[in-house]
Amino acid sequence: MSNPSFIYFGGEPIGIPVLEELAANDLLPQLIICSPDKPVGRKQVVTPPPVKVWAQQHAIDVWQPETWRGDQIQAVAQAKLAAYEVDLYVVAAYNHILPQWLIDLAPQGVINVHPSLLPKLRGASPIRTAIKDNLPADIGASIMLLDAEMDHGPLLAQEALPISDSKWPLPGPELDEALGHLGGALLADTLPRYLAGEIVVNEQDHHAATYCSRLTKADSQLELDPCALPRGEAARHAWRVINAFIGMGDAWFEYRGTRIKINEAQLVNDQLRLVTITPAGKPPQSFSTWHQANCTGSNTHSGLL
Repeated sequence: MSNPSFIYFGGEPIGIPVLEELAANDLLPQLIICSPDKPVGRKQVVTPPPVKVWAQQHAIDVWQPETWRGDQIQAVAQAKLAAYEVDLYVVAAYNHILPQWLIDLAPQGVINVHPSLLPKLRGASPIRTAIKDNLPADIGASIMLLDAEMDHGPLLAQEALPISDSKWPLPGPELDEALGHLGGALLADTLPRYLAGEIVVNEQDHHAATYCSRLTKADSQLELDPCALPRGEAARHAWRVINAFIGMGDAWFEYRGTRIKINEAQLVNDQLRLVTITPAGKPPQSFSTWHQANCTGSNTHSGLL
């Protein structure tokens, strides 16, 4: 059986771990399609997406269309993609919706890697939503055929990622990486068997579907009193939110009109403890130093280390 030939549409957070698993199984795309380079950081330095960097390191062609809307891009795409004689397309966190005409260009369909146990957590932010909303039972990878509706197509393969209570919640970047590798390994196993006609395609249970929207800055806000940090379920909730937003701007709270970002925290004996923070407009600092300056005279538990 010859190796599958495919075009890869990839982005963050799982695009590179999926590619690494495919490469480990001698499955490399002929073309990688990703988002355009964009300004990053305070200095707005134009930076390529990580998937593009990976493609260049592996001498793989890259294309970065800004949009799939309009007759012009459709004509360009039809001509460009036809030059690559592939079996199918693969999508992993591409972060753009593929229009039906683009899906129809794939000779044997479009296969999508989705980091949840579909039909649970359809949508834009399944990994971080699972952490924030305490949904470890929905965590895993699904391989599905793409159709016109969001995360709606039939399933080709699925595998859960068991996480022990003692390790839950995982930090967001760690869970991104784990699910990317799980999905990539599952994809590498599924692709040749799908093309050989060995896969039983199963419709999703659409009545059991749940959804997650793209997370916003407001979702990362914690309602807490830093001079009396929470215990019990309130502390566990805050801890999940903090872990969910690591690498995505971080969780934050407001105190006396100032937004304060949480850089590092711990959950110790069911109490939230802050380690380092960054008040708006100021450099990072230890929470103990900030607490001494702002919470003097407080008789409540402070959560200091």
